[in-house]
Amino acid sequence: MAKKVGVSEATVSRVLNGKPGVSDATRQAVLTALDVLGYERPTQLRGERARLVGLVLPELQNPIFPAFAEVIGGALAQLGLTPVLCTQTKGGVSEADYVELLLQQQVSGVIFAGGLYAQADAPHDHYRLLAERNIPVVLVNAAIEHLGFPAVSCDDTVAVEQAWRHLASLGHERIGLVLGPGDHVPSARKLAAARAIAGDLPEEFVARAIFSLEGGHAAASRLIDRGVTGIICASDPLALGAVRAARRKGHDVPGRVSVVGYDDSAFMNCTEPPLTTVRQPIEAMGRAAVELLNARIAGTAVPAEELLFEPELVVRGSTGQAPRG
Repeated sequence: MAKKVGVSEATVSRVLNGKPGVSDATRQAVLTALDVLGYERPTQLRGERARLVGLVLPELQNPIFPAFAEVIGGALAQLGLTPVLCTQTKGGVSEADYVELLLQQQVSGVIFAGGLYAQADAPHDHYRLLAERNIPVVLVNAAIEHLGFPAVSCDDTVAVEQAWRHLASLGHERIGLVLGPGDHVPSARKLAAARAIAGDLPEEFVARAIFSLEGGHAAASRLIDRGVTGIICASDPLALGAVRAARRKGHDVPGRVSVVGYDDSAFMNCTEPPLTTVRQPIEAMGRAAVELLNARIAGTAVPAEELLFEPELVVRGSTGQAPRG
């Protein structure tokens, strides 16, 4: 418990025994950690409800989202805020349904890390409902315009520039992209960056996919059939699908096809070959999102702007020299 909150064991003991000498913020952080770790509060403390914050994620299959949840949840707990994890499942509770549930729980704020705000053609009424209720909201990664919420994003333009220059330095001239749906804002930014750096990017070198390993496999198969030798993907699962597609066609990775992912999520250094990818600064982004939300909860004015964080290319074994001939 002390490790979770970042205080001494003596401080935790004082809180649990109701003794003085502990600040209100530290006391609340300890009680919140108690809730998060699943321990029952001492009888004399059960009447106190910790402040709740919704943490809405689109899925947990992509390791990047559990990673964001760990950072954001820990940072919230240290501030005395209890994260309420809301994960969408296919055919299950929708994002809008979760917002209704969170409003019923009288949450202090909501952090969305991936979701419908990144898709221009998706329904957005539940975001407007949060704005009308004046509920503090922070978005993680690029959103459609005019929602009016602060956002914390990894710079998609820099990410593609890093990946493209890496492949070009290895001699690749036929570079393709595996992106999300056409209305997906981060994918649109990545495409714009690729077109800017390539000068002339053939439309057939751009493939769209749902964000999954299977989606990456299908999209990359099309690119490989069109002669692409270097593939930049919009997520690590898409990239793993691209590696599988190349191998199913009898091509060596990176001997015949080089693949670059995006996120540097867990275990990407353990794949075969280890995945070259562009790392999102999850720790810095997650903590910044919590700081922004906490400022809004405290009543501090926070501009509805986007903070851009610099990604980092991590070169591993899935990229190599372009094939000759």
